[in-house]
Amino acid sequence: MASFALFIFTLLAILSSCSYAIGINNKTLLSLASRIGINYGRLGNNLPSPYQSINLINSLKAGHVKLYDADQETLMLLSQTNLYVTIMVPNNQITALGADQAAADNWITTNVLPHYPQTRIRFILVGNEILSYNSDQDKQIWASLVPAMRKILNSLRARGIHNIKVGTPLAMDILRSSFPPSSGAFREEVAAPVMLPLLKFLNGTNSFFFLDVYPYFPWSADPVNNHLDYALFESNSTYTDPQTGLVYTNLLDQMLDSVIFAMTKLGYPNIRLAISETGWPNSGDIDETGANILNAATYNRNLIKKMTANPPLGTPARRGSPIPTFLFSLFNENQKPGSGTERHWGILNPDGTQIYEIDFSGTRPVSSFGSLPKPSNNVPFKGNVWCVAVEGASEAELGHALDFACGRSNATCAALAPGRECYAPVSVTWHASYAFSSYWAQFRNQSSQCYFNGLARETTTNPGNERCKFPSVTL
Repeated sequence: MASFALFIFTLLAILSSCSYAIGINNKTLLSLASRIGINYGRLGNNLPSPYQSINLINSLKAGHVKLYDADQETLMLLSQTNLYVTIMVPNNQITALGADQAAADNWITTNVLPHYPQTRIRFILVGNEILSYNSDQDKQIWASLVPAMRKILNSLRARGIHNIKVGTPLAMDILRSSFPPSSGAFREEVAAPVMLPLLKFLNGTNSFFFLDVYPYFPWSADPVNNHLDYALFESNSTYTDPQTGLVYTNLLDQMLDSVIFAMTKLGYPNIRLAISETGWPNSGDIDETGANILNAATYNRNLIKKMTANPPLGTPARRGSPIPTFLFSLFNENQKPGSGTERHWGILNPDGTQIYEIDFSGTRPVSSFGSLPKPSNNVPFKGNVWCVAVEGASEAELGHALDFACGRSNATCAALAPGRECYAPVSVTWHASYAFSSYWAQFRNQSSQCYFNGLARETTTNPGNERCKFPSVTL
């Protein structure tokens, strides 16, 4: 009975947070929340200059830009705009800042004071998804997170700066349970040592809980049984949480509310949410179902419409609460490691052209946009896939990648030995393609990717011949 009473109290606290949110709304908060932001990442070797990139951001009519550092040139250029700005402290600096107020003072002196207030810095985010990393060294950074945030805030206040909020972006993997939303709870290893002091800090400073939240990932984990329309804000169906009776019309709201419930269970029902990253990939590897231009455009257009609604829509657990939101990302970034989707979240191509039309103001009807290619990958691919060298790759770079692929196991490249079935034709590209396919087939179950520093791509066309049979991956 006591636990049931506690649950009822918790539920009432959540449902009453709507009125709390309205009570703390002000002109700045509504402006921040109603103007969609963009994440400006720069992990590419073909991207426009910061000057050109900022002009492109302005042309999109974004209201806010989030940097993954505090690049001095970019911050100087942003002083000539009306964009709100978010800057970040790199993960590798957290420990030093958490241990030494002088280090935090120096960080503010170097990265904020030369640009503020001309550059409209509104958020400093300490680290990036640091609770997603679990080595012993990473766990030492966990312990330094809140002390570093506190020292950054102390430095701001000592200099009379009170309109810059301090936060940290976290991924959905901070939760051990997220479905149904009312079951939301933080992982046990972080709940008491990290989340409690973090929530206390955010609550005491009236800051935001920044969340990187991607409905694409839970949907694509089971695209046969999960409804795509529900993930894209296009569904007429609903889901009712069996514990709370709250009714959901889209996957994003479920994910957001699971974090709200997790915070509530630790005694903090009213901390405001901000979405530091969300989006949908416009392309990806062959096995990355649903990563295509039409889905990306549909998700982002509908997201903007939802988040710019006036009055704010909030979520089922927090009706009417505005949620500052940053789309990920400005560009496709060709040097991001990992699977193909990692390099295909952009709204713009590297030459600045739009991958699909989008209106950051949310005023243009979604139905008014031009047609887009009908996707062919909304259902999982079934068949064989090979990994081959990309066209035009440097032979020198392919040679280094070939050495890497053949060096892990004697079996990987045995067929390339002189006189063996795959030795001819004798070319770096042929040998690299065989080595890439063989390595990927051999080690894919150990998280190997068909990437090789951008030198490889997946194909469904068998690159071998009657004499030389390339190993493949069967999906």
